[in-house]
Amino acid sequence: MGGASSIHDGAVSLDDLLRQRLPAHTLPGPFYSDPTFFQADLERIWYREWLFVAHAADVPEVGDYRTLSIGDYPIVIARGDDGVIRAMHNVCRHRGSIVCAEEAGTARRFVCPYHQWSYRLDGALAKARAVEDGFDLDAHGLVPIRTEVTAGMIFISLAGADGPDFAPMKELTDSYLAPFDLDRARVAASSVTVEAGNWKLVMENNRECHHCRGAHPELTTSFPEEPLHTGGHSSDDADALGDMVQLGESLGLPSSFIASPDDQFRAMRMPFKNDTRSMTMTGEPAVSCRFGALPEDNLGDVLLYHYPTTWNHFMSDHAVTFRMLPLGPTSTQLTTTWLVPEGAVEGVDYDLKTLTEVWKITNVQDTQLVERTQLGVQSPAYVPGPYAPVDELGVIQFVDWYAARMLERAD
Repeated sequence: MGGASSIHDGAVSLDDLLRQRLPAHTLPGPFYSDPTFFQADLERIWYREWLFVAHAADVPEVGDYRTLSIGDYPIVIARGDDGVIRAMHNVCRHRGSIVCAEEAGTARRFVCPYHQWSYRLDGALAKARAVEDGFDLDAHGLVPIRTEVTAGMIFISLAGADGPDFAPMKELTDSYLAPFDLDRARVAASSVTVEAGNWKLVMENNRECHHCRGAHPELTTSFPEEPLHTGGHSSDDADALGDMVQLGESLGLPSSFIASPDDQFRAMRMPFKNDTRSMTMTGEPAVSCRFGALPEDNLGDVLLYHYPTTWNHFMSDHAVTFRMLPLGPTSTQLTTTWLVPEGAVEGVDYDLKTLTEVWKITNVQDTQLVERTQLGVQSPAYVPGPYAPVDELGVIQFVDWYAARMLERAD
């Protein structure tokens, strides 16, 4: 059951394919390329789940804003005059024009370029031209989007009050990331990659390191190939993991593996390989100072995942975060951000090339892998194949989560 013909023939629906899929196997071809399936992904996943969209450090000052689009929804994120970060629909309440056209900037007010309706930083309409007497400004502000900020990470839900509860994710994130003091972190660098692959292929590629030994020699200088984050490892790996967890907990730092019941989000502290201390080419810290009040450099890597948008690495000296957004059936945007402690100064406390080179190289390698896979799964000859039960357990968990969400939200 592969190939795109299963959907185009009209004989088998998306939901039928999910119900008939083989356990621990890749998805049938249409899930990775069919426009109808992609629209279903948007409606059942992306418009319904909590999504990581930016860092508080991306909008550090009053008036700073960022824009993005999720499917058909243009969005603006801004820090208001009161210091509160809010997300709003980037759609003028007059004639529907996009209000903020730039990807980022600083503004005192948002002024629609079409007819100059003017909005305050919290989205309230401040001024409208040529309206009738008695026009209600308060009823015509930019439409708000439910927003949560946890440990310096901004999440939104397009589902509003009907969306899932964010409290369990916030509790986990606040606990594991509080010691890093990320509300005061600084963005040292950011890169955007557009991969010619379906968003699920991008996530699947991230959810395993089964390919790392052959594909990522730079990354595996420090990052273990063994699937410590899903429970698969040798006895030596288990001992190293146990030692790291014990060290972290003894210092009052949450470190044990914790996941939501459906595996949508998780956190853990993981040791690096071979006594390395950071994700650099040498394994040495890239930044000479540490986040928050962390007591030492050798505290491993705090991993934080949340489907469908993000995976992240938090180390004593720096953090690397990833935000994934679907652009189309076979196109995905990946934003990588490097965070450093508030007081770190480029050229004094860190070298930008040393900080970023491992993941810049790894992203190029992963893009090639995803794009080759995209070409293959579009072939009429493609048939879903089996995942390795231990080394690709993380992929199995993601695909199971995806299938369950899609089916529970079927019409």
